[in-house]
Amino acid sequence: MSALADPRGVAAPTLPPGINAAAPMPDIMPPVKQRKGALGFLWRNPTIAIGGTLVLLMVCVALFAPFLWTKDPTALAPALRTRDPSAEWWFGTDMLGRDVYSRVLYGTRVSLLVGFSVAICASAIGLLIGLISGFIRVADAIIMRIMDGMMSIPSILLAIALMALTRGSVGNVILAITIAEIPRVSRLVRGVVLSLREQPYVDAAVAAGTRTPVIIWRHILPNTLAPLTVQATYICASAMITEAILSFIGAGTPPIIPSWGNIMAEGRALWQVKPYIVFFPAVFLSITVLAVNLLGDGLRDALDPRMAKRL
Repeated sequence: MSALADPRGVAAPTLPPGINAAAPMPDIMPPVKQRKGALGFLWRNPTIAIGGTLVLLMVCVALFAPFLWTKDPTALAPALRTRDPSAEWWFGTDMLGRDVYSRVLYGTRVSLLVGFSVAICASAIGLLIGLISGFIRVADAIIMRIMDGMMSIPSILLAIALMALTRGSVGNVILAITIAEIPRVSRLVRGVVLSLREQPYVDAAVAAGTRTPVIIWRHILPNTLAPLTVQATYICASAMITEAILSFIGAGTPPIIPSWGNIMAEGRALWQVKPYIVFFPAVFLSITVLAVNLLGDGLRDALDPRMAKRL
């Protein structure tokens, strides 16, 4: 028969030669090609791309500030004080005649230096404390009680108290904020280690007689890096805000050093008549913190296996 039989007596359309009616039909739409490499990773994680681009832009501003049409940020010119933004003074001048544009761009260096330094130092020290506390039960009770006592004090108050014992400088600000952030990192790493030490591959390593430092180095440490990296981005953003608060209240960097907190502190007296002195450094601080937080959110989604399955 040239046509397939139909129960209703109507002949079905004739199939072309070489096609079996029982065989599955081929897919009409071609498979979607997955982007590979770094560009593909950024394409699948736009939050990382946006946050990383903004952070990279701020880093370039900090590194190339002397070449971005800036003036001496500490040069005084009382005759040119409180000038409004113009073609000559892009962000205006402050009450001492200093160029606000130059001071804001140079202030990027202080904020990024504090943020990155605190994130690296707090993550490294917190990682060491968390590994020891999570894998050695004898040390856990002592170390965690100390960390709990430090966490009972708000980080900003602890930083202010530490700065009150020292003189104002960028190094002391980094030290004070780092000490305030260490307990949170150590708590995070300890929780991860406590869950990892119960895994079968760790039990197998212990049964095989592997030494504790080797187990920590090979099996525990690599699995703590992903959550620690995400936490480091949030610490960086928090450190920049804390530095601005300390400088704003006069407990941070010296006034001679241009930082966003110092600029806003000096302009608050003229807020009603010259709001631009506070507005521009506040915008730069907000954009930088937002960029770091976006980068952290994107890394969290990319490094979380449950989120990766949804993408």
